[in-house]
Amino acid sequence: MSERVGFIGLGIMGKPMARNLLRAGFSLTVHNRSRAAVEELVGEGAQAANSPAEVARLSDVIITMLPDSPDVTSVIGGNAGVLEGAHPGSLIVDMSTIAPRVAQELAERAAARGMSMLDAPVSGGDTGAVAGTLSIMVGGEESAFERALPLFKAMGKTIVHIGKSGAGQIVKACNQIVVALTIEAVSEALVLGAKAGVDPKKILQVLGGGLAANRVMELRGPTMIEHNFTPGFKVRLHHKDLGIALITGSQLGVPLPVTSIVDQFLTALLADAKGDLDHSSLLTIVEGLAHHQVGS
Repeated sequence: MSERVGFIGLGIMGKPMARNLLRAGFSLTVHNRSRAAVEELVGEGAQAANSPAEVARLSDVIITMLPDSPDVTSVIGGNAGVLEGAHPGSLIVDMSTIAPRVAQELAERAAARGMSMLDAPVSGGDTGAVAGTLSIMVGGEESAFERALPLFKAMGKTIVHIGKSGAGQIVKACNQIVVALTIEAVSEALVLGAKAGVDPKKILQVLGGGLAANRVMELRGPTMIEHNFTPGFKVRLHHKDLGIALITGSQLGVPLPVTSIVDQFLTALLADAKGDLDHSSLLTIVEGLAHHQVGS
């Protein structure tokens, strides 16, 4: 592989994504705030860097996978950031979920330095990150997309160039609306059926074979029944993502009434110190309203 790749942000999603790049044969330099994940990947063949700028100096393509817009802005454009270390011709690929406008502003700053930037958020959760089957939605120039495509193929299965800079983040906001509302709908179905005395496993079995079938039930249904909310995607991050969707909707004059309700459910989980649970813990809000726990 001729392109030297850098990866910044080795969390629940980032670490398996970086590991898949290593397995695909890419030369990889990594950086993360906590050292444990860095040392783990170094043990598998990666090279460590001490700052985002150092990652950029050692790489031709720099990938970031970070929690929120301020993190991406700091890591890419801040002191000792990617833009300080990158060279003209470098490609920056932000795979975080951030505000579309922030993605556009950073792409403009990169272009002013002779660099290209893509916004390429993902869907598929930790399961998809580990399996290399993520859905990747990409905004930016077509030529930059084609350059990054071999890397995307190592991490994902459904890879779509959406359009201009920021377009990937717009579609990710759409994705997060559907996922959140589906989790809430599955929660209502499970609580309604369970309180009526139906085995929740039977509910999943039947709904999964008809028009109501969905990936949330397939991947999270059994763990929801078990009340296993080990995070594949955290409540606080989905709350952030719905905030992006609601702000974007407001800017464009698009009402998102049900999204607003589910966002308030996530707010309630945050207020109850459950922000680090899996987003499928939305189930517990519906259970509380119904005074019934699924599986009890």
